[in-house]
Amino acid sequence: MEQDEGEPGEQGLLFENPVEIGANGRPTGVELEIPADEPGRAAEPFDPDSVSIDILTVTVEDLLDRLARGALDLAPDFQRRASSMWGEVQQSRLIESLLLGIPLPPFFMAQQENDDWSVVDGTQRLTALVRFMAPELVDATPLALRGLDFLEQFDGKGYRELTGRLRIRLRETRIVVHLVRLGTPEAVKFNVFSRINAAGTALNAQEIRHAMIPGPARDFLADLAEEPAFGEATGWAVSNERMTDREMVLRYLAFRLSPPEEYRQNDFEQFLNDAMHRVNELSDGQRDWEARQFREAMKCAQTVFGRHAFRKSVGRTRKSPINKALFESVAVNLADLEDRQRELLVTSRDMVQGDLAYQLDVDWNFARALSVATGDAENVRTRFRVVKQIFLGVLSGD
Repeated sequence: MEQDEGEPGEQGLLFENPVEIGANGRPTGVELEIPADEPGRAAEPFDPDSVSIDILTVTVEDLLDRLARGALDLAPDFQRRASSMWGEVQQSRLIESLLLGIPLPPFFMAQQENDDWSVVDGTQRLTALVRFMAPELVDATPLALRGLDFLEQFDGKGYRELTGRLRIRLRETRIVVHLVRLGTPEAVKFNVFSRINAAGTALNAQEIRHAMIPGPARDFLADLAEEPAFGEATGWAVSNERMTDREMVLRYLAFRLSPPEEYRQNDFEQFLNDAMHRVNELSDGQRDWEARQFREAMKCAQTVFGRHAFRKSVGRTRKSPINKALFESVAVNLADLEDRQRELLVTSRDMVQGDLAYQLDVDWNFARALSVATGDAENVRTRFRVVKQIFLGVLSGD
């Protein structure tokens, strides 16, 4: 029987392959990266005076009004993130809490241009309110209350079926908003939001980026993550739970738009933040081209490496988890090639696989660069260089 992720492995693998665990307790299908023994980077020091956070008290009606005017960016991704959004019972019980007069925890938001606000922490709670009170604002299915603990008489009822007094109570409910002002440096904003622990679940880096940086990059990352070619190349193993798949796509795009050999960044998360902005700045035509190159890279990787694409188990029986650093290194180098060159790699797939497996076995620096301190500048340059040399060596016949 074939061995696979999580089973006892064959001898000779350089590293054990622990898998990231998502907030739902399930494996994400992606190998856990190991930080450096002594982290090579900490967040850049910043002046405390540069942190500008206002604590505001607004009503639910104020937030609904902002949403209606397009001045509140909820970014809920209803259809694409259905698996990670609250269910109707959770949403109903939040409404019940407000009807009982129980206050909500503070919301965290980022101020954008023109005093627009982006919801960073509080999306689930605000989504429940909007679905119940004004679902037309986000084109969502109206919420009918169910599974209530105390107000069972309201089971099955919608907002319009409540008494006028209760509707007013909901609209006038006061909410505390911690608003990070526009002038706060982005790296500082990211650091602030990364410290938030929402109902016991810390926000992850990609969720913060998605909320903090609006624009076409959001949908573009989601579109690429849903590409069948990406699913087939990764064996449909990468979870979309909490945007694991979109972070992988962003890492790829970051090095497509900023040459790896020039990478000198000390803060890898800020590098990815910057990449979101670069994707936003692309024209529609440029994004179409990048999508095409991404698809071709995925198809080529799947054909060349088969079930071991983007995994350190190339040349072995056991299939290890997807490795993010190997994914970006292989995918970007394939995308940089011409169609004719990719076709030549396909015809020489045995040689490509053998060369990569050999480097994983004998080049300790390369193997380490795929798993340990992957945001370190030297490790970034090392892994991209080695993969590029493998491909060019096969293409040149060396």
